[in-house]
Amino acid sequence: MSKSEEVTPARSDSYNVILREAAAEFLGTLVLIVFGVGSVAQFVFSEGKTGSTDQVRWSWGLGVAFGVYVAGGVSGGHLNPAVTLTLCLFKKVSWNRLLPYWIAQYFGAFIASGLVYAVYYDAFSTFRGGNRTIETSSIFVTYPQSYLTVGNGLGDQVFGTALLMMLVMALGDPRNMSPQKGYLPLVVGLVVVAIGMTFSYNCGYAINPARDLAPRLFVLSAGWGSQVFSYNNYQWFWIPVLGPHLGAIIGGAVYEMFINNAIPGVDWSVCPGRNKCFMPPDEPSLRAANSRNTEVYTIMDMKAAEAECSGGVPSYKFTASVNKQS
Repeated sequence: MSKSEEVTPARSDSYNVILREAAAEFLGTLVLIVFGVGSVAQFVFSEGKTGSTDQVRWSWGLGVAFGVYVAGGVSGGHLNPAVTLTLCLFKKVSWNRLLPYWIAQYFGAFIASGLVYAVYYDAFSTFRGGNRTIETSSIFVTYPQSYLTVGNGLGDQVFGTALLMMLVMALGDPRNMSPQKGYLPLVVGLVVVAIGMTFSYNCGYAINPARDLAPRLFVLSAGWGSQVFSYNNYQWFWIPVLGPHLGAIIGGAVYEMFINNAIPGVDWSVCPGRNKCFMPPDEPSLRAANSRNTEVYTIMDMKAAEAECSGGVPSYKFTASVNKQS
């Protein structure tokens, strides 16, 4: 039978729930792109008079933070197809969320590009005679420096996104030194600021396929034409798409190998003097524990679980899904 005191039910995989989560990803990604692309538009149109490169980097970081604040409580606030894919690969997110999240993220970035274009419509119409040039399309998308080779450009995107993914997994890991929930979006935003301040010179720092491809599709449809894809003889546009996917997977694998597998865990045996069995989320052995006459807790708060299993009294309550076999 079920027991429901101080309990958060397990996340449902129903169609309606996934649709709401995808809607959150759409809105969160829209917020990210509006602040990021808007900051570049202000910098370009003012020719640096009402903006700076550092201001642009801070705007992208704050855009990430605000986007995660909007979507995080519903979907986790991925805002990045490469992040979603990696979390699916490492079984942090179910695969049936991959396609809905991807659609939402790309669509959110596309609509956000249209909103920035609408706000600055008159500026686009008058700047440099209103000509649709690579300079104005760079408000929306990334381009490489003239010296950058295809291999170096791909490596740049792989490396930057690997850093992002490794740090996202570290910051979101309750067994590591993760910040309090309310501060997490801000710290993730600071990660993006740091990457921008250190690895943006080669080709910007897309590190997000939705951030680059969806705005590129928008400018294609808004009058810039195929030049946004044919630039550098078609040897660029695919790099900010492929590179982040590869980099995120590598970054996730590095974290899993070096950190996640090395963090000491709770002794998941039945606690002394208690008829309880504590298990981490999605632990396969949970099924075996269910076969015993035991209250089985799926732990969301590892520190409280450790306090319980050590016989101490936790200083705060933990959130768990509880099933009790009769």
